[in-house]
Amino acid sequence: MHIDEKDKSTLTLAVVASLTLGLAPFFPEPHLLGKLRWVLGGGAGMQIMDYFDLLMHSAPWLLLIFTVGRIYFKNRIRNVK
Repeated sequence: MHIDEKDKSTLTLAVVASLTLGLAPFFPEPHLLGKLRWVLGGGAGMQIMDYFDLLMHSAPWLLLIFTVGRIYFKNRIRNVK
């Protein structure tokens, strides 16, 4: 599998951001998991700030998923040619 320099730096940033910003604070549980449980439980009592907080904590994970998908499909296209 070939990963060019731009994708490698984006992937590194996405992994580091996901493991730090995406999970902070770590104790007693990662904040993102608490927010996801709250939403999946019906989101009773959530305010706009809580949804914004969920978006900000999930953004690094979305970047990571997008980056891994882009690398995967770039390699698939490269192998087809």
